[in-house]
Amino acid sequence: MARLKTHDEALRLRLINRAAATVFDRGTAALSLRQLAADVKTSTSAVYSLFGNKAGLLASLYQEAARLFVARLAAVSSTGDPANDVIRLGVAYREYALANPHLYAILFLESAAQFESTEEGQRQIVEMYQPLVDAVRRGQRAGQFTTELDPEVVALSCWAAAHGLVSLELTGNQPPGLPIGESYERTLHALVRGWRGAGPAGQP
Repeated sequence: MARLKTHDEALRLRLINRAAATVFDRGTAALSLRQLAADVKTSTSAVYSLFGNKAGLLASLYQEAARLFVARLAAVSSTGDPANDVIRLGVAYREYALANPHLYAILFLESAAQFESTEEGQRQIVEMYQPLVDAVRRGQRAGQFTTELDPEVVALSCWAAAHGLVSLELTGNQPPGLPIGESYERTLHALVRGWRGAGPAGQP
């Protein structure tokens, strides 16, 4: 009979999710491997066996958050309307953040800088950003955006708008009473309309 794995994938994910919640609520300095083990009802040795140390755990947090984010954007299928695909990717960005606020914070808020500076972190940033750039390039080939525009500039403007509005929403800093979901999508539509009418230098 095969021996059961004590430190399985389910335990690893429980530890990651609990650690992400701690970082989201109190920052990376508050993350204790001993307390994490107690919270998840496992041993400290199990945490060390799975992640090595605190730095390894934090790296795993970032990698898992990035993996799920990339998977969410990859689920947005390409259509015959690339400009609308840009908007759909923006909607998926917000959906991921609202469904996984703790993991979103790992990627883009308090603790992200320490991972983004690594070679692996840089690779994951490109992987997260690439679907949006690809959609803009498809839009250029379809004649929706001028080919004289830098597709990464167009993508960055949409990414920045999504990031800013989502961050305001997650931190509770949006204006009270504002229909944030509707405002979010209208912002994306306005950006895409603006870029569709832009000239080579990004001017109307």
